[in-house]
Amino acid sequence: MKWLLALISLSLLAMGPASAATTDEAVADEAAAAMAAMKQTAMTETVRPPAGFIDRPIVALDWTLAETLTGIGVRAMGVGQVATYASWVDQPALPQGTRDLGLRTQPNLEQLAALAPADILISPMLSSLAPRLSAIAPVTSIAIYTPDADTWQTLVKATRQLGKLTQREPQAEQLIRLSTARLAGYNAALRQQAARKGQSPLPLLMVQFMDDRHVRIFGHNSLFQAVIERMGIDNAWQGDTNAWGFATVSLEKLVTLKGRMVVVEPLPPGGHQALAHNGLWQAMPGVRENSQASAPLFLPPVWSFGALPSANRFAALLASHLIDDEATLEGETTDGNH
Repeated sequence: MKWLLALISLSLLAMGPASAATTDEAVADEAAAAMAAMKQTAMTETVRPPAGFIDRPIVALDWTLAETLTGIGVRAMGVGQVATYASWVDQPALPQGTRDLGLRTQPNLEQLAALAPADILISPMLSSLAPRLSAIAPVTSIAIYTPDADTWQTLVKATRQLGKLTQREPQAEQLIRLSTARLAGYNAALRQQAARKGQSPLPLLMVQFMDDRHVRIFGHNSLFQAVIERMGIDNAWQGDTNAWGFATVSLEKLVTLKGRMVVVEPLPPGGHQALAHNGLWQAMPGVRENSQASAPLFLPPVWSFGALPSANRFAALLASHLIDDEATLEGETTDGNH
C-alpha cells in the first residue's frame, strides 16, 4: 500500500542510518501485524534468549513493563500471568522461555526466590506487595498512568527508565523515535486522505466489553486517547474517566452519542452472535445506521493499559481500517517508484 510504504520511509528517516536495517524490520513486522491481524505467542521454555533479545536478571509482574522490556529487546526472567498476557496483550509476544510467575497480584514467592533476580519491577498498583518482594530482591516501581499527566510523555519517560535500568538506552530511544514517527505518518496520511475526500474520520468511541450490557469507554488519560490525538482523530467520549483513562458505563449511555464504535477484544460470552441479538448493541452509533462508513470496528486484543508497544499496535490496527490504498504521506511522489 502506498501510504504504508511512505510511512516506512518516514520512519527510516527518523531513525537515521545507524539503525535503518533494524527499523525496517520493526516497521515491516508492525505493518504486517496491523494489516493481517497476526496473532503470535511464544511461551515454550528455552535456555538461550531468542534472536534479537538479551537476558537481564529482572522480573516484571506488570504487563505494561513487560511489554516495554520486550519492545527494547530484553527477556526478563519471569512475568506475571504469561498465558493471560497472550489473551489480553497479544502483541508484542513475550520472548520464548519467559517463566510464568503466577498471578500478578499474588506471585509465587518461592519461585521468585529461586530465580534470585537482581530487581523486581512493579507498577504503583502493586505497591502493597513491595514489603514481601523486597525480602527477595530490590523492588523498582515505575508509574505509567498518573492523573493529570501527559500520558504520552509518561510512556516515553518509563521507556527511558527501563532502557537505563537494563542498559538498553539506544534501543529505548529507537522505540521512542519509531513510535513518534509512525503516529506522525498516520496523521499525515489521514490529513491527505481527508483533503482528497473532503471528509475527516468520524470521532471514535473506543470500548472494551465488561459484560453484555457494560463497557469500559476510554477517554482522557488513556493510552487509546494518546494515540488518536497524535493521529489527528477526535474522541466522541468527553465524559469523566479514572486514573487509567476509562469509565465503566452501560450501553444506554452511548446510544445518543455520535461517533464510530471501536471495540477492542475480547468480546463478551457469545461474541459477535450474541451482539447480533443484543437490543442495546443494535441501537449503538453505526450499528443502527447500517452504514459501512460508520460501522463498528472490531480490533484484536490490545493492552489498553499498555506502553509504546501497545500504542504502536493500536495505531497500526486503526490505520489498517481508516486509511485507504490511495493515501500517501504529504510530499511523497505517486509514480510507483517511491
